Amino acid sequence: MRLRNVKNKEEILSNSNYLIRNPEQYLGKWKEFFGNDNPIYIEIGMGKGKFIVENAIKYPDINFIGIEKFDSIVARGLQKIPEGLKNLVIVRMDANNIDKVFNHEIDRIYLNFSDPWPKIRHASRRLSSKVFLDKYDNIFVSDKQIHMRTDNRDLYIYSLMSFSENCYILTDITFDLHDGNNKELITTEYEDKFSSKGMPIYAVVAVKKGV
Repeated sequence: MRLRNVKNKEEILSNSNYLIRNPEQYLGKWKEFFGNDNPIYIEIGMGKGKFIVENAIKYPDINFIGIEKFDSIVARGLQKIPEGLKNLVIVRMDANNIDKVFNHEIDRIYLNFSDPWPKIRHASRRLSSKVFLDKYDNIFVSDKQIHMRTDNRDLYIYSLMSFSENCYILTDITFDLHDGNNKELITTEYEDKFSSKGMPIYAVVAVKKGV
């Protein structure tokens, strides 16, 4: 993916009240950070932010955290957040450090159009691999719930197998999410682009009871 530089990127990042610069300091304290006991949903790889911003606006009783590692993309996401939104923040970090930032306090994870890492030797880098599922075990409150969307069929099939092998129950499995008239569906920028070209969007909800 080619990343375009954002004009005044540094200024946007430094002046935003929605960017968390040292997320490790909130490990185990995110309820305290938001000041309420509402569920916390995170999107790992939020892209330009459309999905998570629209969700935060629509669901004010849920706290949202967008995670992205590239400054330019974070800056674009920050520009989409309306002033006064109190249930959303953005964290700039690598997903590999997810269990250093959250400790049994997340209720749902969104994986939207993640990097498929198509080469076999890179399989462990996929956000639905056992490497990451083990990390997620340490960040969920109790019951585990992962919502995934992708345009990559190979990644989708791999993820279904990975979830199943790691004791997740698969629900809402679809090989064409937009084959219908779901006007309430909140989409990502990538999703709009792909579906407008007639490309199928694969989706699944994977759940696992806490132990």
